[in-house]
Amino acid sequence: MSSCHGGAPRTNLLPNPAIPLPRAAHDHPIIVAIVGPPNSGKSTLFNRLTGLRQKVANFPGVTVEHRMGKAKLKDEQEVFLVDLPGVYSLHPRAEDEQVTHDVLKGERPDFPKPDAVILILDSTNLGRNLVLAAPILSLGMPTLILLNMADDLALRGGKVDVAALSAELNSPVALVSATKGTGIDRVQQFLLATAAKLSTVALPRVELPVLQDVPKCRQWAAKLGVRASYKAPSPPLWTRRLDTVFLHPIAGPVIFAAVVIAVFQSIFSWAQPAMEGLKQAVAASGHWMTSVLPDTPFRSLLIDGVWSGVGAVVVFLPQILLLFLFIGILEDSGYLARAALIADRTMAKFGLQGKSFIPLLSSYACAVPAVMATRVIENKRDRIATIMIAPLMTCSARLPVYTLLIAAFVPNIPILRGVLYLPAATMLSLYVLGFLAALFTARMLKSTILKSQRSSFVLEMPPYRWPTLRSLALRLIDRAKIFLTRAGTVILLVAISIWVLAHLPLQHGKTPPLEHSYAGMVGKGVEPAIKPLGFNWKIGIGLITSLAAREVIVGTLGTIYGIEGDEPSEGLQKAVRKDLSPAGAVALLIFFAFAMQCFSTIAIVKRETGGWKWPIFQFSYMLALAYSGSWIAYRLASHFLT
Repeated sequence: MSSCHGGAPRTNLLPNPAIPLPRAAHDHPIIVAIVGPPNSGKSTLFNRLTGLRQKVANFPGVTVEHRMGKAKLKDEQEVFLVDLPGVYSLHPRAEDEQVTHDVLKGERPDFPKPDAVILILDSTNLGRNLVLAAPILSLGMPTLILLNMADDLALRGGKVDVAALSAELNSPVALVSATKGTGIDRVQQFLLATAAKLSTVALPRVELPVLQDVPKCRQWAAKLGVRASYKAPSPPLWTRRLDTVFLHPIAGPVIFAAVVIAVFQSIFSWAQPAMEGLKQAVAASGHWMTSVLPDTPFRSLLIDGVWSGVGAVVVFLPQILLLFLFIGILEDSGYLARAALIADRTMAKFGLQGKSFIPLLSSYACAVPAVMATRVIENKRDRIATIMIAPLMTCSARLPVYTLLIAAFVPNIPILRGVLYLPAATMLSLYVLGFLAALFTARMLKSTILKSQRSSFVLEMPPYRWPTLRSLALRLIDRAKIFLTRAGTVILLVAISIWVLAHLPLQHGKTPPLEHSYAGMVGKGVEPAIKPLGFNWKIGIGLITSLAAREVIVGTLGTIYGIEGDEPSEGLQKAVRKDLSPAGAVALLIFFAFAMQCFSTIAIVKRETGGWKWPIFQFSYMLALAYSGSWIAYRLASHFLT
């Protein structure tokens, strides 16, 4: 095992920008990997370099997610950037760390070895982050080391001799701020040099150790800090003061609950004008198409099928974007890391650890990436337990269903005047219900078939920061694209299918009554099973189609009522009130709070767990929980709401 030291100095990889660069002589695209510890600003840098020229994908054979993007250079060349999972080392313990290790070493047959590496480190935590530099530089690839958060370093009284550190590492080093864009020109120069292949000539492999010799690497990093005159910044005063409040054993949970309540109240009050505007636009455009198109089956398909189905779901986009805006603000500000620490105290009582909090938090967006995010959990039984409960958390696909039923049946009366109203309280209670069901299920699993020793929970607390408008905007654009893509594919396909099934079989050349159509036959077939829950055959059709995606039930009902002439003339809420009693609406809310109405999640759980055993158990358990919970809720609501 070699000791931690640098080799002979080598030529700086950054060329003189005034010198014209020759075109690269290669027949494959230049790929540069962005690597760094979690919370070092990797994604912020990636977003700044690529803008919207990026996409998210999975590495073949694993569920690890990565992002690929194009960075345009000054001479119109393009370089492909890959944002690899954040790691503290190249000694893999989890699946995401294994992927980063394999990609950098060129050991993945499905992905080419990168031509160069951008290693981004947190300059305010350089003593710990520098340990990662040793194994990265030992790979022998052209490497640019970015010391990020330069603004924070200066603001908090820290400093580092960049030239000295560059000489010690025998690699170019730049002090940057990815959020403000300062120092990014050095990245452009490095990418230009890489694209021109000027940085790949006769680069000796630096004699640096692999991670197994952790004590030596730490000593090496500490010596580097001394030689580079690194003065560690003190934690920001306001971070320390806020943490005394937010991490207080009593005040912390109370503040967290208050934040959650404020978010849900805002979702209802602030999103309403935009939702009403979208609703009126959909209705007006539907009326306009009715007036200009001839009365043909195509008009019926377009307006009653597509417009009523897809339009019924699209109107909920403002609420979904507002929810993710708040989540983005809480995450980028550093507060969610504190929430994970607060949650760890509670989750420990149910056999889980704080690392499960991040995947469970992802479930509020979608259970599919949440299941993928469980790869950060080293303990296999803890990981499976987290996968099993992830779909019980309230994903964004449930939001249109909840909003439709709450708006139709729950009056807008104050609970806490000026602070909380009944619709927001109802929505919040559904989120809490899903969370409690997840904890109960976790406790049951961890005390029986998935019993194991509790793992330690280590979390690095980032300082509080102001979220950037660019980062939030990119996140919301990405969320809108995902939602509208689903509306334009899955929901559109289901809406067209429902319209076709609702018009067949023809009777004497005419469209049959809806209940005698193929769609009606399907609904009538499941009606005996769901009638004890207060649902009729129309709801039954929606329950079946929602297996494709939960929010599809809204589009399905929009199509059904559109065919009957109730939408958009009377409105979907009024139409739903005709087929559901208040008790039935309560039961339907409970059903969607618990049921696993999502084939995509089933598929990813099967892939993640390596077989059908766990997804079949998960689907059966959640269906039984949904049915029994709805049955109880219907009877209780029938007693109290009559």
